[in-house]
Amino acid sequence: VFSKIFSHEALESYLPKIQLVIKDTLRAWSSNPEPINVYHEAQKLTFRMAIRVLLGFCIPDEELGRLFEVYQQFVENVFSLPVDLPFSGYRRGIRARETLQKGLEKAIQEKLQNTQGKDYSDALDILIESGKEHGKELTMQELKDGTLELIFAAYATTASASTSLIMQLLKHPRVLEKLREELRSKGILHNGCICEGSLRLDNISSLHYLDCVIKEVLRLFTPISGGYRTVLQTFELDGFQIPKGWSVMYSIRDTHDTAPVFKDVDVFDPDRFEQGRSEDKDGRFHYLPFGGGVRTCLGKHLAKLFLKALAIELASTSRFELATRTFPRITLVPVVHPVDGLKVKFFGLDSNQNEILAGTDAMLGATV
Repeated sequence: VFSKIFSHEALESYLPKIQLVIKDTLRAWSSNPEPINVYHEAQKLTFRMAIRVLLGFCIPDEELGRLFEVYQQFVENVFSLPVDLPFSGYRRGIRARETLQKGLEKAIQEKLQNTQGKDYSDALDILIESGKEHGKELTMQELKDGTLELIFAAYATTASASTSLIMQLLKHPRVLEKLREELRSKGILHNGCICEGSLRLDNISSLHYLDCVIKEVLRLFTPISGGYRTVLQTFELDGFQIPKGWSVMYSIRDTHDTAPVFKDVDVFDPDRFEQGRSEDKDGRFHYLPFGGGVRTCLGKHLAKLFLKALAIELASTSRFELATRTFPRITLVPVVHPVDGLKVKFFGLDSNQNEILAGTDAMLGATV
């Protein structure tokens, strides 16, 4: 049922809405006179994307802000000990979930009653229709659980990767410059502006260097550490017998750090994924930011599309600089993120600055 939400056709319909949410967000960041906390704002951005694009909810901004605060409280207590005492993390998480589900139920009911004027099918529409095709009318509780699952899946990991992307573009201005060169060569960027109607799914798929940049961000800064599997058949690994029925954990980060196919593993080098090198092609399980096998992440194509759309907007319409003297330390839990959230100052672009972005290589290098 969930697989249709991430089909090629579904992604094509989400793309204009994703662009709109990203544009509005970057405009808000640029209008802020103070540096922003990128990680916190990226969490707001991915939450808004899930609510507005995936679920198609028309929730007023003020109410959306309140829902985001409740959602954060829910996420912060997801992994608390299951001790149901007053003031415990478990109790706070349960209360936050109940508040969230009330808000989601209200939004779902309003959505089901107002079906006029829609210009695309969002994930919740597809979920409902796909359920009917499988002979299952989803109950309100199942719809609430499904929407919460979609928000949860789209939230923390995408915010983590978005923050890592911005940090690497700040650290490596030549990568940002090369992205702009590719956008101009493909007719997407002209005189510092994105050409109208140029951002379609097939056009974005043709941006090979952009794909390399996103792959390298996910290799070096994989949002989550690994995944769990159940052993289906007893097997032996390096002299150790792993019995059937055991739970095992595979480590994505350790795999990326120790895979022999990657050269200089600590270096941010998007060119390692270019056709001439293709370091990820030697072997099936050396590169697995979204897991592997039949339980690979269902939303991986949506996540990559979102990151690519963000990178295009950052390269095309934004000027930004680090607001601290040094880059922050990175922590790995609960997902990869900068300890202080990464303080960055975004600037609005006027026509002169657009000309600079569209200018010579020297000018391009000086804008970041």
